[in-house]
Amino acid sequence: MNAATKHSDTLQLVPRGEREIVITRMFDAPRKLVYRAFTEPALVRRWMNGPGGYSMPVCDMDFRVGGKYRYVWKSDKDGSEMALVGEFREIVPDKRIVRTETFEGPWSPGETVGTVELAESGGKTTVTTTVVYPSLQARDAMLKSGMKQGLAMSYDRLEEVLAAG
Repeated sequence: MNAATKHSDTLQLVPRGEREIVITRMFDAPRKLVYRAFTEPALVRRWMNGPGGYSMPVCDMDFRVGGKYRYVWKSDKDGSEMALVGEFREIVPDKRIVRTETFEGPWSPGETVGTVELAESGGKTTVTTTVVYPSLQARDAMLKSGMKQGLAMSYDRLEEVLAAG
């Protein structure tokens, strides 16, 4: 898949209220498959890498309400690592996942709550993720961080994973 055929342009990232970002993207795959890609560590590792030049050496998930997760990304360039930890608060199979998210380290904006909702129509699945930040400042800092570019790259990889079945 080359840049001209990627679907990054379909990614919408919109601030809402004072502390939320709503992220929407449609995938050409059934909801059940998209859900698996968000909940199975082997699949998560294949697509959730953000900008190029990073790998995910750690993808630990206890996928149940109250279960914890920890993702670690490693830079191929300098070996630096960034980790995200949290807890699953709500799981509705094939439809909804609610989890807390906190980046480890001093630069973390604090705990956020992310809600992923999946809606299928005509064999295509729309993923809507709402992230609630601890403050307006934390939300705005994320908007300025290059979040959209990294997310677009990850979602393009997700599209490839889904196409492979």
